[in-house]
Amino acid sequence: MSIEVRRATPEDDRFISALGSACAASSISRIRMVPEGVVSLSFQRLLMFCRERPGTVDLIGEIDGQPAGFLILLTDIPDDVTQQDQAFVAFMAVGEEARRSGVGTALLRNAEIEARRLGLPHLSLMVSADNAAARSLYSAAGFVHERMLMTKALDEPA
Repeated sequence: MSIEVRRATPEDDRFISALGSACAASSISRIRMVPEGVVSLSFQRLLMFCRERPGTVDLIGEIDGQPAGFLILLTDIPDDVTQQDQAFVAFMAVGEEARRSGVGTALLRNAEIEARRLGLPHLSLMVSADNAAARSLYSAAGFVHERMLMTKALDEPA
């Protein structure tokens, strides 16, 4: 099995859209009950936002020449608190049949290479606390907790 990572081309747009929509629910925590269609729509809105950014880099992870995952890297949006330059993984997805094959690791490694090439001092991302597999992958790749979003579910008004 051969894993390669390359820059996406316009021909990859349908793959990215379909896989991202299929995997978007994994970014939702148990605390937020949201219909799947809303999550898919949110992913499509994220794609539109990223396409408008000149600093977006889309990477495709392939197994034996077949697309198996993707990573969308933003390189022109500073950290919201410190305003320091950074690269930010806006979204990453690996097809279910290709998980635990090394595609995610290869995509992250290539995102880091791209960030270093651009002279960016940090590579950041967000992950749902419920997504243990993704958190494990990111920890193994050297990511550490920097901030934590805390949420409290409020009862609906009577």
